[in-house]
Amino acid sequence: MPDDDKIKKCEIENEELKKLNNVKSDLISISAHQLRTSLSAVKWILKMFIDRDFGDMTTEQENFANRAFDSNERMIKMVNEMLSINHAEDMTLSYDFEKHDLVKLIESVLFDFTGESYKRGIEIIFLKPESLAPFMFDEEKIRVVLQNLIENSIKYSNTGDKVFVTVSDKDDVVNISVRDTGIGIAAGDQPRIFEKFFRADNAQKKDPVGSGLGLFTTKSIVEKHGGKIWLESTDKGGTTFFVDLPKKPSATSHTGKSPLTGGPGVL
Repeated sequence: MPDDDKIKKCEIENEELKKLNNVKSDLISISAHQLRTSLSAVKWILKMFIDRDFGDMTTEQENFANRAFDSNERMIKMVNEMLSINHAEDMTLSYDFEKHDLVKLIESVLFDFTGESYKRGIEIIFLKPESLAPFMFDEEKIRVVLQNLIENSIKYSNTGDKVFVTVSDKDDVVNISVRDTGIGIAAGDQPRIFEKFFRADNAQKKDPVGSGLGLFTTKSIVEKHGGKIWLESTDKGGTTFFVDLPKKPSATSHTGKSPLTGGPGVL
């Protein structure tokens, strides 16, 4: 084989390997975020048992509950480390656009945070639309978006604060807003808030543990839906994140065949 052909073949193989690596990294990122939310839900339910919120336990029951809590904490730490070392710059994960009920999805996500919000003394209020027909979006990816936004709103709020989740039907788009009465985001930090690994100073003081990947991932997913995300906040307190999702996927939000799964296509 001539040298030029060998070089060309190596270049093609290298590009294919890059694509496969991107898909692998994105799978890790999305899966880890979903796993962390589920583990957090288990954590706060166990904490409620340990704190006797459901009544007294025997010594043996308390021992097992504490063991389960410690094991769960180790899993959360491992997932956070997984997110920290995962370097996926482009969201090339496969997307599966089908008609789904956004209100039911939000209710499902909010249920996962019931224990955490209760223990932190934070009230979550869901302002539902009068009616909203199912529309096209990737349910699992939008679940990640909702998980990240709601998790942050709880994490950076204080006891007695409230979180408001609102859905509005606006012609060709559906708007989701998540508003909290928490610590807020300084004006100087807002332009960087969606950057990979970035965490505002007051966020690090409030909660030292964090990967700085949640909002980066959230923005990537929203944009792959042909949508947009933005925020309004002040360092005096309170932040609102807005997400516009088109009811019909954009021209770039297509489906094809994934090189790994043979399923919906890589974007």
